[in-house]
Amino acid sequence: MAALATSEESAEREECANEEDNVPTYECVDKNTKAFHVGAFGGLWRERLVPAFYCYQDPEEDAENARLARDLGVSEETVEELRVICSPDSLTRGAAQTDVVPQDSCLQTVRLSKRRQDYRASLRRDFPTRQDTFASELEGLAIGRRPLDPEFLVPEGEIILTVNVLYPVIFEAFKFSRQHMSLQVMGTQKLSELRDAICCVSDLQVHGEFSSTPDMAPEFISKDLYKSAFFFFEGVFYDDMRYPECNPISKTTIEWAKSHDFPTFRSAKMEETTFNDLVVKIGYPYLYCHQGDCEHIVIITDIRMVHRDDCLDKNLYPLLTYKHRITTRKCSVCNVYISRWLTTKDQLAPSDPCLFCDVCFRTLHYDKQGNKLGDFLAYPYVDPGAFN
Repeated sequence: MAALATSEESAEREECANEEDNVPTYECVDKNTKAFHVGAFGGLWRERLVPAFYCYQDPEEDAENARLARDLGVSEETVEELRVICSPDSLTRGAAQTDVVPQDSCLQTVRLSKRRQDYRASLRRDFPTRQDTFASELEGLAIGRRPLDPEFLVPEGEIILTVNVLYPVIFEAFKFSRQHMSLQVMGTQKLSELRDAICCVSDLQVHGEFSSTPDMAPEFISKDLYKSAFFFFEGVFYDDMRYPECNPISKTTIEWAKSHDFPTFRSAKMEETTFNDLVVKIGYPYLYCHQGDCEHIVIITDIRMVHRDDCLDKNLYPLLTYKHRITTRKCSVCNVYISRWLTTKDQLAPSDPCLFCDVCFRTLHYDKQGNKLGDFLAYPYVDPGAFN
């Protein structure tokens, strides 16, 4: 019997240890957690929590009062009285003006409040910037939205991950990384869906010189020509292999690592892997690479269960919650429209290189029949501010 009890205790300890491996405890304090399996962590949540805690239905008031009375050890009448007293409506009831401080008072605290109020009134009033206004708009657009068709309702207990995508770091331009966008993704979504939701200016770049054939430039977008990309999470390269022209661009890195005694890396298909299948660290920098050498740092900053106040429409995920706005570069001639062309060796331009909008570029460099005037080189230019 003692041996049987010992074996049961060891099995229980082993099971608890396996569960702790999938709990995101901190590896570096205030930096990142240890690696854990996303799907297993979501399963632990659903096992521990009562379904009533994460269901979308609002709890009935009577049942809620009874539960609070039981937890607090008081009567339901007391709970109802507390609900009325602590209600936000009781703070705004009546005609009292809490923002008006009396002029003369014998209370020192009131005098200090009046002095502080007069000081704030003397300061210049700050208005929210366009960046702050745009960010708040993004956050509020999808709060509480539900689909018209119940088929597209996000399942109860679904895992939501917040993913930050940074600008590609170009050390010649700046020495610190910048957050480009934040998205929320569901645990059941494929990595390829996140790849399609990431907008980068390099995907819209047009390679080549088009001074003789400017109308052909929009036909050569990099995103349509170079479709290969990969994510890198915890020693695994997830390649995008959805199209026949896609190549496993991580193969070169994997072979190089083998020849230089690095840890063995694995590869998998992006379109066949969900976020629930990943082993990740919260707060740890990972990699997204596309267009051959355009590399973005990807950081998973949060993982939680969906609740009734979230966006509950599957069709809106990955959900954009933040987008960095940058200054657009205007045309050097009209200074009104966004630049579309960059010219070099151009005698008609005020500088070399020079940026032009489409109207000014064609008016200055071509006649009415579309013939080229003079010698110059023209390259399509995609302004990063176009994503604003």
